Amino acid sequence: MCGRARLASDYSEIRIQLELGDQFAAPNLRPTWNLAPTQTSLVVVHDPAGGRTPLMARWSLLPFWSKEEKLPWATFNAKAEGIESKPAFREPFRKRRCLVPVDGFYEWKKLDPKGKEKQPWAIGRADGRIMTLAGLWDRWSSPAGETIHSFTVITTTANEVMRGIHDRMPVILEPDAWPRWLGETPAALDEVQALLVPCPDSVLKLWPVGRAVGNTRNDGPELAEPVAL
Repeated sequence: MCGRARLASDYSEIRIQLELGDQFAAPNLRPTWNLAPTQTSLVVVHDPAGGRTPLMARWSLLPFWSKEEKLPWATFNAKAEGIESKPAFREPFRKRRCLVPVDGFYEWKKLDPKGKEKQPWAIGRADGRIMTLAGLWDRWSSPAGETIHSFTVITTTANEVMRGIHDRMPVILEPDAWPRWLGETPAALDEVQALLVPCPDSVLKLWPVGRAVGNTRNDGPELAEPVAL
């Protein structure tokens, strides 16, 4: 799973690394070291008229067909397996795929069989670049005319380096996969589905962090600082 992330990089750096056009005004992107579901963050979508486009959206996908703003189930993650047939995700998978830029994410390792004690770990890219997660987005309109953009992060089975912490991980896409994932270049759905695999072990670096990150009210660079076990 992926239920906590951080994004403190300046938008100018995100714009360069994700090759966004400079015609877009910088979004109101607050740096955070403890991004959680239901909070708003930046995603990158493909607009046929404007190209690769930044969009502020709420983390937890709200399907366009939902009658209510609050869903009775969690949608901040979408499992890659069977994503093409899940009611909440099948149309976004076909038409509204996005990139979710983050500096990294957090995962909790169980320290006892029942999972009552857990140690948080921070995960980032070994090369220090911005991490781009595979996501889906949607647009929901309320009866009163309010529009909510939302997104989910796609997860897959863990690679070897992540497996010691958790059995799932977000799908991390490299730049050569972005055009196919976003729909900038033609690709059959089975080709797109083939992108939803664990990244190589060498892409990631991991380090233990303090347990304060478990409280969403805490935010600050100290949350990502390594601690001794």
